[in-house]
Amino acid sequence: MSVSVGVHERVLAACLVIEIAIFAALGSNFLTIENAAEIARASAEVGLLALALTPVILTGGIDLSVGSLLALSAVVFGVTWREAQWPIWLAAGAAIGTGAAGGGLNAVLVSRLGIPPLIVTLGTYSLFRGLAEGATAGIRNYSNFPDGFLFLGQGTLGVVPVQLVVVGLAAIGFWGLVHRLALGRTLQAMGYSAEGARFAGVPVGQRLAVVYVLSGLSAGVASLLYAARLGQAKADAGTGFELMAITAVVLGGTSIFGGRGSVAGTVLGLTTLAVLQNGLRLADLPAELAGLFTAGLLLTALGISGRDTVT
Repeated sequence: MSVSVGVHERVLAACLVIEIAIFAALGSNFLTIENAAEIARASAEVGLLALALTPVILTGGIDLSVGSLLALSAVVFGVTWREAQWPIWLAAGAAIGTGAAGGGLNAVLVSRLGIPPLIVTLGTYSLFRGLAEGATAGIRNYSNFPDGFLFLGQGTLGVVPVQLVVVGLAAIGFWGLVHRLALGRTLQAMGYSAEGARFAGVPVGQRLAVVYVLSGLSAGVASLLYAARLGQAKADAGTGFELMAITAVVLGGTSIFGGRGSVAGTVLGLTTLAVLQNGLRLADLPAELAGLFTAGLLLTALGISGRDTVT
């Protein structure tokens, strides 16, 4: 028997509660509103990428380029604002447009040319990062953004970080896409069998194009959150974010083989990883443990996913 998504979510939620209890006992100032806000801020960009990767992985695909595309979008934002003297809102639009264009390139190569997503996005992973480094010579760093823009990454609405509102709205949007629209059901059908979905009349190519463009679009939005949070845009932005996002999705119960998963599970997986990293730091434990524990959680989730596929 396979483990249902609902059961997986409940088990993960229980693990999260245990995790919080452990770090509350070990770490100082862990159970505070300020620390909760810090966790939300630190995980916002990865959260957006993870939400966007959920429908991608549901189809049985993958997008390894989102971290590099985030960096390229951030650099485009810095270049257009600082060097081209564009208004901040227009530079932000250019960043989001860059993300959408990068996602569109992946979409064409995967959906029109039929190249495996792993190969496509591994190639664009290098392409986008290379373009970002070339545009900045690997050293230029854009900063001194207006206070109004920095509010996006550093401000609060009451006690709620602005990023949490953005990620929350994105979560609602992707939840509706995956679980309430007919499009979401076709994505799961494609994950089980793309050929079977095609014979059932599903426009597989169009659906694939949608999810990869949305992935790129989310990377563009995430680049603005990153630049606003750190107050700088540079070519090494988002390094490793794609692996963290994929880990959150798979840890949340989405099968790496496609066909099964949920947005709620992704949010739980993201929260588990964010609390783990924050808790280890506040408990004054070696930072390397975060990588070890994350790898252990990911391998466990992959093992469950593989077993469910076989059974």
